[in-house]
Amino acid sequence: MVDTTPSAEPAESGSGKGYGIQVAYRTLSVRVEENTKATSKSPLDPADAIASIDAHLLSVDEVYTRYSSHPTVGLELAAVRRRERDGKNVISPPPTVYWKKTLNYVFGGFNFLMWIAFLLTILSYKPLGPPLPFVLGVAVLLILVIIISAAFYALVDWNANRIMKSIKSLIAHEAAVIRDGNQQIISAADIVVGDVAVLSAGDRVPADMRVVQASSDLRFDRSLLTGESEMIPGALDATSDNALETRNLALTSTFVVQGTCHGVVFATGDRTVMGRLVKMSGETKFKLTTIQREVWFFTKIISCLALFFFCLSLLLYGVWLRTTYPGYDTTSSAIVNSIGCLTAFVPQGLPICVALSLTVVARRMAKRQVLVKNLATIETLGCMSVLCSDKTGTLTAGKMMVENIAFLDDVFGVDEINERVAKASNPAVFSVFKALHQIARLCNGAKFDATTNHLPVQDRTIKGDPTDTALLRFSEVLSIPELGVDSSTLQQEYQKKFEIPFNSRNKWMLSVVSKVNTSEKNAESTWMFVKGAPDVLFPSCTSVLQGDGTVVTLTSRARQMFATLQEDWSSRGQRVLVLCRKPIEQIKAGLPPNDVEDLMYAEMCDLTLVGLIGICDPPRPDVSPSISIIRRAGVRVFMVTGDFKLTALAIARQVGIITQHVVDTIQDVRAAASEKVSPKDYHLIKPSEDDDIRSLVLTGEDVASLTTPDWNVIVGTYTEIVFARTTPDQKMRIVEEIKARGDNTVAVTGDGVNDAPALKAADIGVAMGSGSDVAKEAAALILLKNDFASIPVAIEMGRLVFDNLKKVTLYLMPAGSYSEFMAVLANVLLGMQIPMNSYQQVCYCITNDVIMSISLMYEKPEWDLMQRKPRNARTDRLTDWRLFFHVYLFYGLMLWPCAMAMWFLYMSQQGLGFYDVILTFSRWEDGWQGYTIEQLTQFVDVGQCIYYVTVAIGQYGTLLSVRNRRVSILQSNPLWGPRRNLLVLFGMSGTVLICIVNLYGAGFQQVFNTRPIPGMFWGLPFTFALGILLMDETRKTIVRRYPKSLIAWLAW
Repeated sequence: MVDTTPSAEPAESGSGKGYGIQVAYRTLSVRVEENTKATSKSPLDPADAIASIDAHLLSVDEVYTRYSSHPTVGLELAAVRRRERDGKNVISPPPTVYWKKTLNYVFGGFNFLMWIAFLLTILSYKPLGPPLPFVLGVAVLLILVIIISAAFYALVDWNANRIMKSIKSLIAHEAAVIRDGNQQIISAADIVVGDVAVLSAGDRVPADMRVVQASSDLRFDRSLLTGESEMIPGALDATSDNALETRNLALTSTFVVQGTCHGVVFATGDRTVMGRLVKMSGETKFKLTTIQREVWFFTKIISCLALFFFCLSLLLYGVWLRTTYPGYDTTSSAIVNSIGCLTAFVPQGLPICVALSLTVVARRMAKRQVLVKNLATIETLGCMSVLCSDKTGTLTAGKMMVENIAFLDDVFGVDEINERVAKASNPAVFSVFKALHQIARLCNGAKFDATTNHLPVQDRTIKGDPTDTALLRFSEVLSIPELGVDSSTLQQEYQKKFEIPFNSRNKWMLSVVSKVNTSEKNAESTWMFVKGAPDVLFPSCTSVLQGDGTVVTLTSRARQMFATLQEDWSSRGQRVLVLCRKPIEQIKAGLPPNDVEDLMYAEMCDLTLVGLIGICDPPRPDVSPSISIIRRAGVRVFMVTGDFKLTALAIARQVGIITQHVVDTIQDVRAAASEKVSPKDYHLIKPSEDDDIRSLVLTGEDVASLTTPDWNVIVGTYTEIVFARTTPDQKMRIVEEIKARGDNTVAVTGDGVNDAPALKAADIGVAMGSGSDVAKEAAALILLKNDFASIPVAIEMGRLVFDNLKKVTLYLMPAGSYSEFMAVLANVLLGMQIPMNSYQQVCYCITNDVIMSISLMYEKPEWDLMQRKPRNARTDRLTDWRLFFHVYLFYGLMLWPCAMAMWFLYMSQQGLGFYDVILTFSRWEDGWQGYTIEQLTQFVDVGQCIYYVTVAIGQYGTLLSVRNRRVSILQSNPLWGPRRNLLVLFGMSGTVLICIVNLYGAGFQQVFNTRPIPGMFWGLPFTFALGILLMDETRKTIVRRYPKSLIAWLAW
């Protein structure tokens, strides 16, 4: 017998979504199959524990008896209180393997190169060379670099995780249960064993439960457990002895994707199947984000180059310098100087800035209450080129209200019903309202939360989809005593016998109800009520109800009148439903649900049309301005909805998705497809910037018939598209066809069960916080406040992160991998004393460069960031040839010659000409040009400090230049205005302070041979920085004025 002591379920289902869950599930399923009849040897073994589950083998009555529950009363309050002592329904997260994370911090990024440099420096200290304090100092500095970098990575990682956990805690997982005879909504964490849970389409299963009542079309999505996308039918009886294979159990963190059911909870928390799998599968697999992959790719290239030049430097020493110029370098000094190749190529600030970007993104998104399941989502949003949005609940508020009612011979505004009935001389002429009220109330999948029944109807909490919610509120408020229209008495008079819930394929809902306490078995005692889409149900109607309640034949003229009314209401953005009924014979007791369902499908003919209901759902106020921003950013916005074509088109016009007066149809697409030749490369199928804006509306029927050439025309020609009356499968196909063309990165927004397949198929799925659990699980981004305006913010954030990291890379390379490397190159190949020693190179890379590059991560968006075309994720990389062109042939080509010129200028002032410094090799010794070795060493020490200071201050020009891609610094300076960034000032001040400490600190002078430098060598680098800035300002001016010039083409 299963242990029913509750424990836990995650407030966040992601706990169970980790690596290994699906493999573990399949493994367990096999083991459970083998062990089902075996005796459990270890109660802690997951397979044995699950094999002991027998709730699925019990009859429904036995289930209620075992768990002391009742089908209509549920659990009594006293029983709930007793069972709450066993703990919350929350799954414990898998343990973190800290030693693995620590190794990643210590050896990750460029730290492994630092470890190589550290070990070689230690070897150079002893035994390869004399134990010089300088060498030991460099080794100490390197180990400090490793410790500080590791600590920083850990801190940033912890901070980002803390922010993400805090925002995830805002997701309220709720469940509907029956307690003390009332249906109420509680926190999923408060569910206890024995609770009778009520599940409907879109709900997450909050605990393991035995299905005790189910609609005939009940379907579950178990992909989170099994990895298989097929829907699993639900059942009341066991279909397998294996608890993991039977269909009458609903397991934690799976989803109801169709139908409704009731279930008795038999396991919670860590004792659920998911809880045991999470415990067994261990730590969640780590995934690199898009940017991290880009940086890791860049890191591998840089690391290989660094190791190559380091080895080349040592090889040149070993086979050439050591034999040709024996006194030029010792083995120890050659290794220490060559370490410059390792440190020179390492842009140590880049991994730090990547880590910082995660924190910046997490904090910004947390402020807007946007749950980002994976930070890669934000980076991908920066590439978004097409946004496919659902209508109801996404573009519209999802707060539907009944606005109009129409019968065969009359039309009503909802506010005038009671007034007109009261004024009528004979209220019986409006008898049709009784039938309308019955269908609206009894053919309805929504239910009031019993705990809010004391509130006014408009304030009560309702569990159900927005359409049913609107009809439930309307029918509850509608009261016409003269006609016997009253909700409380209606529910007492009728009992629901069978139901087929609404789904996106049928587009209708059916309920069978019978009168209670009646001995009459006439045709009027049992009714089949149907409500749904007019265009779907009209063909099934053969009669119509008049205002006085009499039934007449539905003529072609009446059909045309209703169709015209539907088009009129739809063109105003209203959702239109038709309500129908049909008297049927009482359903025989004991028939299986599937047989009853087949019987009802057979009865879907000769319906009596009762009336039309128009439901308004106004657009969200933030949608129209957000779509305007998104479109200016070069992103096409398409509407993909299951609603009627005219309703969808009306809302699309209101929110700015459709702006053209003339809207093309499938005929225009086919005509264009017959004329166009399909391109060989699908990447080229996209609208040209010079093309006119064209609009298109297609229905689900059109989508089903589209060919490949048709899709080429649709994706490659149209900027504004509305897809109406689409099924979930068609929505998914639309997303896949768009993704396959034009290098499109597709985002999908939605909130319903029918949106889940498209959300999964998209590059980025965005769900509303008020949406179904299925949609939220499928999405990568959840707007907890249903704030559509967060989408353009997220797009901007994704672009900004990429933009700023590109600026960081462009800033770090000219000094690090160029100016420092040139110093090593001059030493090895040109026989010159190294103008920047290994300590200064390491110090510059991990202090001066880092402190200034961090300020770039906090740069605000440039004015044109959201006016640029979306980044092509396939072709636009973080580092491309244009970036390297600017590094090595523009910024770097100005910086290192300036630093080298200062080195030669100082030597010249000491009486050493150009050829007295270069190509000297082993002649640089006591007596060279009349100087003692102490004097020559002093010259080198001061010259190295001059080179170091020149590079550090010269980078001011690079820093100020790369802050903007095209805009002048006069319009975006860092001190005031919209692009204010005082961290730039702090970074500049910090780098000068580091230089001063290095040059004038007594300890640094003693250990690292740093020396004070003449005043002019402090001042001249500022002019070089200004020169670099002025050159870049000239370049930007040419780019702005001549956007088609060679300079503009070369611009990064």
